[in-house]
Amino acid sequence: MSHAVADERPIPARAAPKRRLRLSWADRRFRAIVWQVLIVGVVGAILWYLIGNTNANLAARHIATGFGFLHRVAGIPIGESLLPYNPSVDTYGRALLVGVVNTLEVSLIGIVLATILGTLVGIGRLSRNWLLAKLTAVYVETLRDIPLLLQLLFWYTLLQGLPPPKRAWSLGHAAFVSNRGIVLPLLHWQPAHTAALAAFAAGVLGTALWARHARARQDATGVRPRVWPVAAALLLILPLLAWAALGAPFAVEVPVLRGFNFRGGLTLTPEFFALLLGLVVYTAAYVAEIVRAGIQAIPRGQWEAAEALGLRHGQVLRLVILPQALRVIVPPMTSQYLNLAKNSSLAVAIGYQDIVSVADTTLNQTGQAIEGIAVIMAVYLTISLSISLFMNWYNARIALVER
Repeated sequence: MSHAVADERPIPARAAPKRRLRLSWADRRFRAIVWQVLIVGVVGAILWYLIGNTNANLAARHIATGFGFLHRVAGIPIGESLLPYNPSVDTYGRALLVGVVNTLEVSLIGIVLATILGTLVGIGRLSRNWLLAKLTAVYVETLRDIPLLLQLLFWYTLLQGLPPPKRAWSLGHAAFVSNRGIVLPLLHWQPAHTAALAAFAAGVLGTALWARHARARQDATGVRPRVWPVAAALLLILPLLAWAALGAPFAVEVPVLRGFNFRGGLTLTPEFFALLLGLVVYTAAYVAEIVRAGIQAIPRGQWEAAEALGLRHGQVLRLVILPQALRVIVPPMTSQYLNLAKNSSLAVAIGYQDIVSVADTTLNQTGQAIEGIAVIMAVYLTISLSISLFMNWYNARIALVER
């Protein structure tokens, strides 16, 4: 009697042999390579002709080319800037950098505020309160149908109609609203504050790592360690200790009316505030529809199952519905973030000096329009690609993993 046992291990499949490339028009791969080479050659020839023709025309008109102008003194007055800037000393390169920072400032703040406002409005459209649902619906349908440029001009004109500084509206005793902008108290920034901010950033990272460990521990043992004590220690106590170790400085500069304007404090100019308000209000209307559609994409049974477990309506929305809706919300939300960043270029219409405004002034003074337009295109291309990469990473992170 034979005791031989058949080997039941699967035999690995052999890969099909690769077909050799034949130098024949009948070979599909050869034809594809030829067509690609021809297309690249035609595009390269067109670009070579356009660049050569442009250089010849510029040389015939004695127009300088290149980016050497970036090292010349700009002399462009810029009303507001997060970076130190002196028009009588700083170069065109510095002025353009200030414009880039202004664009990033209004874009990033606008994205955050538009997301918050749009989410609240989108949830409000699904509210059981009839009045709230109708008001949010009117908000969405009205603001989406009015061009953004008109909204920016409306907000800017409205802010220009505020009283002058001598009759400014007082918000307490340290903040004022006038046609010169919103003036707020300003903290004197010192190394202790930098250390506290760095400690807070480290605390955010530590809290995220601890929360990840807590989820892994819960998956393994069924018991989830508490996260909030660690978060409180890292996000609150650690920054306070860093601030106190360096002397705990706390000095606030309060704005004071002197002459025809305020001195000191932090001033949000009407141009900046009108641009930010217009971008946020306009983009939030689109974000609201994205959020509403994402929530409605979740089956009704998810609501009923969560409510059957005893969760309140707000808890169901926060813990069950929105985490699932994010997978529907994030892709179209990326487009709205890109639109907000690109729509910030309309700032030139109301006098806010972003990269478009500064670059326009630069090319008018230097006559180098091609380089100026190239700088604007490079800036917006970089911003758009950065937003897309981040949102694609986040979308992949929250995507469902198939088992």
